[in-house]
Parts: sequence; structure tokens; C-alpha cells
Amino acid sequence: MEDTGATGKLAIPPAHVQDAIRRRLPGPKFQQLEAVLLLRSTAQQVENAASEWLAGTVGSTARFQTLMLLWAGGGRPTPHQEIIAMLQVKRATVSALMFSLEQDGLVQSVPDRQDRRRLLASLTGKGEKVISDAMDLNATYLGQVMHDFSPEELDTLKSLLRRVREDFVQASRDGRRVDAAP
Repeated sequence: MEDTGATGKLAIPPAHVQDAIRRRLPGPKFQQLEAVLLLRSTAQQVENAASEWLAGTVGSTARFQTLMLLWAGGGRPTPHQEIIAMLQVKRATVSALMFSLEQDGLVQSVPDRQDRRRLLASLTGKGEKVISDAMDLNATYLGQVMHDFSPEELDTLKSLLRRVREDFVQASRDGRRVDAAP
């Protein structure tokens, strides 16, 4: 299970910690924990790399996702609520994000004519250019990183990741706790 991040620091527990965990959680339970720790470490490395790639264009993955959602809307004003749902964050987080994007001239938000409490966001011309450039750059980087994966392997990886995500979502919905597990 030993793995190091880009910094060379241990991203997963060192061998002596793994041995202690293995004694406490033998067999499949250790494998499950090992898989989750590796998944978390991988997700963090992906986030770090993506943030680095996007720093010179949109600035962050949250900004990238928001601009991509607005871009995909094809000019249709998008309620801030859709951005909140996509990012799975609180309203205050999206308010700060949108303020920043507006200050940078990438988006504009206006009140909904039918419900003035709702805000609708749209890309500006500058925002369209920035997200287009960011998508191209991101595609180039991803192509370099994932070039060894066949389409079938990518489909398998996506399927497995969806299953893991859905199992964690379901566990959250069920309110499963450590003391409820067999």
C-alpha cells in the first residue's frame, strides 16, 4: 500500500502503520481500507494536478466546473442553484465563487424576472474564451496523463468509481455508522 505523492512525502500510511492496521483489520477489511486510502490519495493527486493545470487559465477546478456548466448551457441563463447542486457546496460558497468570477469579468448574474430572489448566471465573451482555452489545455494534459489507458479500461475505471461513489452516497443516506456495521 506504500505510495508517495508528488512531494515525495508518504501519501498513505508507512509500512509499520499498515502492519498494525493489517493485524487489527485482517483480510478483506484491510483491503477495503487500503483501497479507500489509495482512492483518496489518488483523488488528492488529481486535484493537485488539475489545480496546477488550471492556475493559468480559470484558476481552480470549482471555477472550471462552473464555467463549463455555463458554457454547456449555450447562452441559457443558469440559476445559481444549479451551480450549488453541481458543486455540492453551500450557497455562500457559490456566492463567493460567483462574485470572484464576476469581478474577473467571466460571468454576469442577474435576478430572475419571475423570482427576484433567484440569480441567473451567464458567461461573458471573456468567460467563453477563458473556458474554451481551459478545456483545450485540460484535454491536452489529460491526454498526456491517461494515454496508456484503452477505451475499455477507461470505461471499467469509470464504472468502478461510480459504484464506489454510489455506495458511499447510499451509506450516507442510510445513516450507516461504524457501530451499525456488522
